[in-house]
Amino acid sequence: MFGQLLKILAGILMLIGAGVFSYNYFGQTVGPREVTKVQEVPAVVVKKETTKSTTTAQVSQKKVVAKAPVASPTKTNGSLILKTPVVEKNVVAPGPLRVLVQAPTTSALSILGVINRDAQMKVDDMFAKQYFEHVSPIGVGPADLAKAVGYAYVIVGENLALGDFGSDQGVVTAWMNSPGHRANILNVHYQEIGAAVGKGIYEGNETWIAVQSFGMPLSACPAIDYVLKSQIDANNIKIANLRTELDVKKALIDATPVSEYDYNMYVSEYNVMVPEYNALVGNNRILVANYNAGVQAFNSCINAAGAH
Repeated sequence: MFGQLLKILAGILMLIGAGVFSYNYFGQTVGPREVTKVQEVPAVVVKKETTKSTTTAQVSQKKVVAKAPVASPTKTNGSLILKTPVVEKNVVAPGPLRVLVQAPTTSALSILGVINRDAQMKVDDMFAKQYFEHVSPIGVGPADLAKAVGYAYVIVGENLALGDFGSDQGVVTAWMNSPGHRANILNVHYQEIGAAVGKGIYEGNETWIAVQSFGMPLSACPAIDYVLKSQIDANNIKIANLRTELDVKKALIDATPVSEYDYNMYVSEYNVMVPEYNALVGNNRILVANYNAGVQAFNSCINAAGAH
């Protein structure tokens, strides 16, 4: 009897154990399970704006252009470099030639032109101030006389003779026998000549003074285009102003976040100005090259005339 009761209790315990196992199994495989908590990622609502997307793309593209290097202008005298005309005005004046023996007088030489007036002024001045030199007692020389008669020159020269040489040929022969005077007469750079002879009182005696004035006019050298120079100067001012504006706009671009709407506006304005600036700089370089070529030709002419 007691043995049967133990068997019944054992059976009941087995059934209970089986039920617990079954619950745990199904609870782990079928029922809800606790999971490790993962940090929640907030949802992002993307606002579909076609215009905004296009603008963003443009920002990315323009940003590259904005950072492209901008050509800097070459400075002239402190902007584009201009050569300076060098007008080397030369005066060639060998020592005055004086005849020691008086001879019969002859007629004066006469050559028309502005440089001829120069020679006549020299004759009159020497008699008036009683001197026989290329430079007067008050410091007036051949260059000053040329300026006084309005003769624009590259080089000027002067031959003087005092006394009566017997004839025109006698004066010329005397000059040709003098190395300095001969060099003046044969100078291939002279293109114009003036001559004057006057009779008057010098050192208490009546005598003749002869003057030869030689010159190479400034017009003999290639003209410098000063209109072109004015255009270059005006362009340099405009280039400087544009560069200042570009620097201001570039500073705004650098200081503005790409995400801001104004960034695109600054980039657009900057990129519109860059081609204008570069075109002006390039054009001015050509003008400067042309101007400098003219100045170089002019200076070469001046230097060649001075190398006598």
